[in-house]
Amino acid sequence: MVSDKNQVAIIDYGMGNLLSIQRACEVTLLKPVITSSKSIILNSDALILPGVGAFGEAMHNLQELDLINPIREFISGGKPFMGICLGMQLLMSASDEFGDHKGLDIIEGCVSRFPKQNNGEKIKVPHVGWSAISRPLKEREDFWDDSPLKKIPNNEFMYFTHSYYAVPANAKVITSITEYEGTTFCSSLFWKNIFACQFHPEKSAEKGLEIYKDFISSIRRDAGQ
Repeated sequence: MVSDKNQVAIIDYGMGNLLSIQRACEVTLLKPVITSSKSIILNSDALILPGVGAFGEAMHNLQELDLINPIREFISGGKPFMGICLGMQLLMSASDEFGDHKGLDIIEGCVSRFPKQNNGEKIKVPHVGWSAISRPLKEREDFWDDSPLKKIPNNEFMYFTHSYYAVPANAKVITSITEYEGTTFCSSLFWKNIFACQFHPEKSAEKGLEIYKDFISSIRRDAGQ
């Protein structure tokens, strides 16, 4: 049962912008705890998997801390989960960033790098800065409205910093898409109790904080509040 404290565990595995996420949670009345404790993770009301850096190193760190099974167990329990940036990519089956690496394999798919060129022109990678997130399919607009993006206008700008992006095998889980230098990629996904985004909502001003506010709503709905 969800507590009345709205406790959100932010996983500390040495590769995340933890303090900015902590501040975003506090501003939106969540009760964040930065932790690598399995028991705290499993007993929290919601879970955030952040991440900045290389996929293989991230999976290694999660393995060393024995956090892979607790993450899977938490998600299978149906409580709200958010993956941010690398934390979104880790949900995929595999990545070829600096070698071949297995992911958490919670959502079938792979992780790809932006191409080096577009029509013969060199592409600036990483993608850093503000880009628009858009509804992927007009006939599925209700999917956006059912997700944590429901208060976010179509084509709203969010803050990105990445060289790789997730490619879900099932396009129906894609909540938003973004275009960068001729490549259209999945910038967020929503599946069951999982919301994940390639952008950083905690660095995306007031609209980004709306996503955290809806995270509160998810916790309270689960609690029957």
